[in-house]
Amino acid sequence: MKLDVHNISKHFGEGLNTKKAVEKISFSISSGEFKSLVGSSGSGKSTILRIIAGLDNPTKGYVKVDGEFVKGPGLDRGMVFQKYSLFPWLTAAENISFGMNLNSFKLKEIKHRTSYLLEVVGLQDAAQKYPNELSGGMQQRVAIARALATNPKILLLDEPFGALDLQIRESMQKFLYELWERTSVTVLLITHDIEEALALSQKIYILAPNPGRIIKEVNVDLQKDDLDKLRLDPNFSKLRYELSDILRNLQYSC
Repeated sequence: MKLDVHNISKHFGEGLNTKKAVEKISFSISSGEFKSLVGSSGSGKSTILRIIAGLDNPTKGYVKVDGEFVKGPGLDRGMVFQKYSLFPWLTAAENISFGMNLNSFKLKEIKHRTSYLLEVVGLQDAAQKYPNELSGGMQQRVAIARALATNPKILLLDEPFGALDLQIRESMQKFLYELWERTSVTVLLITHDIEEALALSQKIYILAPNPGRIIKEVNVDLQKDDLDKLRLDPNFSKLRYELSDILRNLQYSC
C-alpha cells in the first residue's frame, strides 16, 4: 500500500474573499508505517485528513492510494473521529459490523471479523452493550474496530483521544500502539499533542497555520517497548521540547 499526497491546496471562497486553508501539502506513507501531522488550530489538519478520506476535494493537487486517484470515500480508508460517532441504537458488535453489512460482506465473514475485532480491542464481554453503557475509552475502541472492520489499507485518525481525560488518553495511546504492532495497519494520525505524536509515530510532519503547510519533517527514532518509560527518556524530552518550541514560535509569529 502507498498513500501519495501530492501538492494539495484547499481554498474557500472566491476573489478577495478567498481563504487558503492548506497550501502545497505533499507527503507519502507506505504500508505498515505510522505517521502524524501535528499543528495548532488553523493549520489545516482536519482539512487534509478529510481530503485524504475523500470527504472533501482539494482545490489543487491530488491524493492517490496505490496509484488510484481518491475521488470519494472508499473501503481502502477507515476513519476515526474525535467524537465517537457510534450509532446509539446498535450494540458494540452491531456498530462494528455495520460497514460490512452495508458493503454486502458474507454473513460468515461478518461474524468472524466482528468476533476477531472485539477480541483485538479487548471488548469481547461488551459485545452486546449499547454505547451509553460503555465508557468513553471503550466507545473509542469500538469506533476504531468499526473503522478496521472493512479491512482498510490505511487508518485515518482525527484527534481520536482529544475528548478523553489524561489517564484514559494515555491508556488509549498504549492500546493504539499495540494494535498497530499487532495488525501492521498503516496509520495517519492528526493531533495537536506533540507528546502523543512522539509516543506513537515513526515520523512527524509539523504544520504551520494560516495557511496550513508543512515546515518540518521529524524522524522519531526512539525505543518504544514501554510507553511509560519512553516519556522519561531524555531523548524523548529533548525532542518534545524542540518541537513544542517550534509550535510556540509559530503561534507568536502568526
